[in-house]
Amino acid sequence: MKAMQVISLTLLSVLAASAQVLKSGKCPKPAVQADFDASRYLGKWYEIKKLPAFFQKGECSTATYSLKSPGVVGVLNSELLDDGTINSIIGSAKAKNPAEPAKLEVSFFEGSPPGPYWVLSTDYEGHSLVYGCTDFGLFRTEFSWILSREPTLSEETVEELHGILSSVGVNVDKMVHTIQDETYCSAMNQ
Repeated sequence: MKAMQVISLTLLSVLAASAQVLKSGKCPKPAVQADFDASRYLGKWYEIKKLPAFFQKGECSTATYSLKSPGVVGVLNSELLDDGTINSIIGSAKAKNPAEPAKLEVSFFEGSPPGPYWVLSTDYEGHSLVYGCTDFGLFRTEFSWILSREPTLSEETVEELHGILSSVGVNVDKMVHTIQDETYCSAMNQ
């Protein structure tokens, strides 16, 4: 038991030091996209804003989703690092419960526990709002991404999506913009 407490405190320290959004209390259970259709979600999405995450260090971030097998979505996340190199990671996502297809779990490493990837809102052709939260005892870590099919998204849509997040207690002031400037991100298109 004592070893588990030390591991939990160490993990919490790492998350706090890495600008990860760490909050007290249990994860909220927000409503997700009704009648989510993973086949319409496939393709490339540009990251517009995010809650800071220790595993994302770059800009120009994109997520590309493909059908890997029935019920399993292939995930390719890419970002441009400060040194000009492209960092990519491949994973897979699937709904834990087929009755809740918008509540996906994503895995990137064999044997590692999957992380929640809940699609709270999408119109499939313009925007997507993703939320994930994991409980760690008395604390939780939150992740959120506002995605677009294009490198830009209207401020009106961003504000609408902020409203959804705020309604479940997410501090949208902690979200940061992702650079998607065409010239800056040109290496991502080569």
